[in-house]
Amino acid sequence: MAFRTQLPVTLDQPLDAARLAAVALGAPLALGDMARARIDRAHDLVIAIVAQGVPSYGVNTGVGALFDRAVEPALQRRLSRQLVMSHACGVGTPLPAAEVRAIIAAQANNLAHGLSGVRVAVVEHLIDLLAHGIVPEVPAGGSVGYLTHMAHIALVMIGEGHARIGDNRMTGAEALARAGLEPLVLEAKEGLSLLNGAPCATGLGALALYRAQRAVLAADAVAALSFEALGGNRRSHAAELLALRQSDGVAATGAALDGWLTGSAHLAAGGRLQDPLSLRAVPQVHGAVRDSLAHVAAMIDAELASVSDNPVLLGTPEAPRSGSQAHAVAAGLAMTFDALTIAVAHLGMIAERRLDRLVNPLVSGLPAFLAAEAGVSSGFMIAQYSAAALVAENRRLAAPASLDGGITSGLQEDYLSHQTPAALKALAVIANVEMILGIELAAAAQAHDLAVPADARAPGTARLHAHVRQAIAPYADDLPMNRVMEAGAAMVRAGLPEI
Repeated sequence: MAFRTQLPVTLDQPLDAARLAAVALGAPLALGDMARARIDRAHDLVIAIVAQGVPSYGVNTGVGALFDRAVEPALQRRLSRQLVMSHACGVGTPLPAAEVRAIIAAQANNLAHGLSGVRVAVVEHLIDLLAHGIVPEVPAGGSVGYLTHMAHIALVMIGEGHARIGDNRMTGAEALARAGLEPLVLEAKEGLSLLNGAPCATGLGALALYRAQRAVLAADAVAALSFEALGGNRRSHAAELLALRQSDGVAATGAALDGWLTGSAHLAAGGRLQDPLSLRAVPQVHGAVRDSLAHVAAMIDAELASVSDNPVLLGTPEAPRSGSQAHAVAAGLAMTFDALTIAVAHLGMIAERRLDRLVNPLVSGLPAFLAAEAGVSSGFMIAQYSAAALVAENRRLAAPASLDGGITSGLQEDYLSHQTPAALKALAVIANVEMILGIELAAAAQAHDLAVPADARAPGTARLHAHVRQAIAPYADDLPMNRVMEAGAAMVRAGLPEI
């Protein structure tokens, strides 16, 4: 949780993707005075709607296909609580802590717009979960959109469900008690507002974006290490040639490669007339990923600046209005996260091809599979198999979730965009790519040991090689290869040195 020492991120203004990721990774979140005032004004509208009997979805009616069933004021608290109970139907392995924190922060941001009608105490309770390190147990699966994940978080807020504080699992009631918090008693609409909107996809997507951005930086560094070990031709990455493609991402990748490789005596001879595409097209592929991530960031920022609760509260306490819409569908996020998944999968695909060139004696010019004693030692032979398997898995995962469709709630909800599954799929692909890059990182360091004298390396790659060797020793078939792979992936996840 690297952000814990930062000043609190304040919700007076909407979060952006970067600040949301910071909260997910440990930065504190606070509710500002302007946000409190907005929330209070909207709650006054709920009170007026209940008092005046103005028809309002989820306030004084049922939800989904039960929208036409009136709920009397005496039962509206019960409606809120029972919505949480009935919608807590997630299945599968619980989400990691950072992902749960991302969802909580995104929902606090959504409610802080001040159009939902909840009390300030509800948003403060979400922030208290973050502040006290309470991580509700949120099953990863079982949602076509957005409801179940927040329901499991809301369970803990009302003293139900389970949560973790550190490594300790306990009931929601025990977690609240340990933090000195009381379970919430939900008022009218608060159950629906806690479940509704697109915070799951938004939070998970912001964290996926953060990890993808870190993976791109790592991919540039790892590619440079491989490029030098394989004796690539830097002329194809010349700025004047890369400028022929109008792409900020291509230019940024070219500049990064130039920074890593400048001063390499090993590459001074110039290399082949034309390198294979896995070396020659690094700026074009990594650059395209960068351009895609810029679009993802803009979409997440727009989502965080938007309201996705339904209904929203409008008007004045004298003339309150409830506006039903479909912003929670978040089809744009679903499509964006499908695109993110495909972009990052390309990052892994080209990395695996570079890895193959490092280990393949038919093209590398290096000892077969980077083994010290080929024959008795297999070196990185099977590690490349693992990378190829992950590339294949990514190809399967890259099928668009946003086109899955489906019909729920008795034909009332007859279009589904699957934005949360799209975000979860992106995170799964990113994890695979972190592993692929970790394998390439370890192999490229080994290739340097075998083929690039220390005094012939570029200053940048020399520093990167030394960084790798602090955590990963040269491989001599002396321990299970998966330990090397895991160590490389951990370095990628943590962030490699910047040029």
